[in-house]
Amino acid sequence: MKPYVDPDAVARLSSFVEGEYASSTVFPPKEDLFTALRYFEPAGTRVLILGQDPYFKPGQAHGLSFSVRPGVSVPPSLRNVYKELQDDLGVTPPSNGDLTPWAQQGVLLLNAVLTVRSGTPNSHAGKGWEEFTDGIIRAVNDSPYRVVFVLWGSYARKKAPLVTNSQHVVLEAGHPSPMNPRGFLGSKPFSKIEAALAEAGRGSITWS
Repeated sequence: MKPYVDPDAVARLSSFVEGEYASSTVFPPKEDLFTALRYFEPAGTRVLILGQDPYFKPGQAHGLSFSVRPGVSVPPSLRNVYKELQDDLGVTPPSNGDLTPWAQQGVLLLNAVLTVRSGTPNSHAGKGWEEFTDGIIRAVNDSPYRVVFVLWGSYARKKAPLVTNSQHVVLEAGHPSPMNPRGFLGSKPFSKIEAALAEAGRGSITWS
């Protein structure tokens, strides 16, 4: 069986990432690098929400896309996600920006690039992470159970061709960033997720 990721590419990526942590300030902290994968089990994954790369300011990134730890101010993009959650499902948003409870229910909060230099967004793009995370997306695509792939923004939407299994559902919309005034708010992703999961008998996510 062909591996999802080329071992030589992983070795090159590992060398690059080790060097970056040794020479620069990199987020998330190394111990949080694979937080999303700690909750990941292909057969148990019900939703995949794809981000681009981690938050680049100190104290924000902790290994889950769009998420920040309790006590950290909720970033603007996540505020818009919470606003849409309330408008769509009438759900009172969580009291903080920690999305770990979503991850614990089979929501894979994956960034396409898992590291970033402090203060420099997209600084680790094109260094090998994309091949690694594309492999994860392919693994989820091979799940025998329905998964809802949530692709927000032009970068995430480019990954739609990786989802080839017809039982899955792909939801595309604009990025939730306030810099993108159209295309996200009003897209009703959460009710669509719930409907797709219910249709496949995969239960419901507690979003609050």
